Amino acid sequence: MQMTRILPDLQCSLLCEQIRREATGNFFIIGIVDGIATQQLPLMISQLCVFNRWTAGVGQFKECVRLVAPDQTTVLHKSEAKFELKDPAQYCTIPTAFRQMEFKAAGTHFIEVLVDDVMKLRYPMPLVLVQPNPNPQPPPGRPAS
Repeated sequence: MQMTRILPDLQCSLLCEQIRREATGNFFIIGIVDGIATQQLPLMISQLCVFNRWTAGVGQFKECVRLVAPDQTTVLHKSEAKFELKDPAQYCTIPTAFRQMEFKAAGTHFIEVLVDDVMKLRYPMPLVLVQPNPNPQPPPGRPAS
């Protein structure tokens, strides 16, 4: 019996600092990112990663992960990957790494995850410009100098 093509579900998408693969084949996600705080712009970040897992689909697909600027139209970074699911019980994990990223503006950026040009998820990544503390306090237990 030939299965019809079924668009997959996005089981999860996590923004993080690093993704590693262990000898067992399992993934190790390091530094889940809620947002970014900086004291100055522009800000250079050597790497941000997106960990996506697809399931419950059948067929060949193209994943697209985009980092969108606060204006909600400018695509700052984009990555595409092809994958296949032969059975709805299978899953496919796609780690994406955006390298050497320059952020010129503060504001809410967005991570968009699409499959075959269908938006599956869009979530915020705030980049906040913070003022340096003019009177830093010493860590507890250390005398002030």
